[in-house]
Amino acid sequence: MDRIPNSYFQTYDSLFLAQDLIGKTLVRQFDTGEIIRRKILETEAYLGKEDLACHASKGKTPRTSVMFEEGGKVYVYFIYGMYWLLNIVTGEKDHPQAVLIRGIEECLGPGRIGKLLQLDKSFYGENLETSSRIWIEDSSLKGSVLSTPRIGVDYAGEIWKNKPWRFVHENLT
Repeated sequence: MDRIPNSYFQTYDSLFLAQDLIGKTLVRQFDTGEIIRRKILETEAYLGKEDLACHASKGKTPRTSVMFEEGGKVYVYFIYGMYWLLNIVTGEKDHPQAVLIRGIEECLGPGRIGKLLQLDKSFYGENLETSSRIWIEDSSLKGSVLSTPRIGVDYAGEIWKNKPWRFVHENLT
């Protein structure tokens, strides 16, 4: 399969890419040489400073600085003292956006994905086009993509928590 170039992540916003990434293949190569390839089944879009559920809504910080770079970079962050969550930075430089990877084949839940892929802080800012550890390949799945409100963003208020920016392959519903 073909690795997706960074231009793909830079050309489109997170709302489009969150839908379009469903069916693409997430690849993780470990230091041992073992490779995991799983199709992406669930995502969420976070669309810039205006989106109160987006980490970038608080401005550029050491935690969010990679979101202000050009698309095609990995944004990982640590939650609950135990999980690294995988996000893909999208769009143009200084227009912070990202897509959270919420589900892949045989592994549902962003925390579980982080554990399966053995993510850690060293993945922060990883370039998906050139990385030897993590990348996304072009592929597809038959079937529909459904949209629902995002999960776990009640803090963002009624308008932002109810945006139908979570995308799920129909086989998960």
